[in-house]
Amino acid sequence: MGDDVKKTRDLVVPEVGATGPLGSQDESPRERGLALLDRMLGPERAQATREAWLALAPDFERYVVEFLSGEVWSRPGLELRVKSLCTITTLAALGRNQGLELNIRMALNNGATREDIVEALLHIAPYAGFPACWEALVIADRVFKETPG
Repeated sequence: MGDDVKKTRDLVVPEVGATGPLGSQDESPRERGLALLDRMLGPERAQATREAWLALAPDFERYVVEFLSGEVWSRPGLELRVKSLCTITTLAALGRNQGLELNIRMALNNGATREDIVEALLHIAPYAGFPACWEALVIADRVFKETPG
């Protein structure tokens, strides 16, 4: 790696829309993951979500916080908004409604608008199927009604 890449990896990029790495590379994946979940869900919802995962299986919480959030979601290159829209459409196509609802909530905190989310879901209808799109739109509508703004 060149010096410019190394320098970029040391940046802390706190604002929505940033494409650099999220958190310092000096932080552990767990520290990055915890901070990112707090940012994407809000501290109270992040804590409640992690507690639910811990009650189900402590290793599941560790995998999500350290690998998914601390490694995958913390990678540079795509804005959190774009990552959220990619994740939402994938979960909708797979019919993973628990994750879909959570990720719609995160997308709204990551800079995605309600219109972005609806358009992304409409876009997958011919690929994933109209029933998958419809179910995802119902879930999105429920989240929108529960979310101020």
